[in-house]
Amino acid sequence: MHQALCNTIGKITIEKLASIHSKMKDDTATSDDRILAALLEEITALAKNRVSVASNETEHSKGGDVWVERTQGHFPHIRLHGGALEDDPIA
Repeated sequence: MHQALCNTIGKITIEKLASIHSKMKDDTATSDDRILAALLEEITALAKNRVSVASNETEHSKGGDVWVERTQGHFPHIRLHGGALEDDPIA
């Protein structure tokens, strides 16, 4: 997928989530709004974790201290919440 499209999808996702949170605060959100908010919150959380994985892998490759768990044959495992694309080492 083209980077500009991915960036636009992310920006719209965050904007829509903020809009729904505003409706929830004003007590005007529908049940569909609340379901959509839960989905967008999960997508946002996973995206943040994937960005953190990439950052931590870069720091790990420099010998820095990172918060990923590493076990023989499984890289990386994020504590508390998913987000890694796969269990293979990042090349």
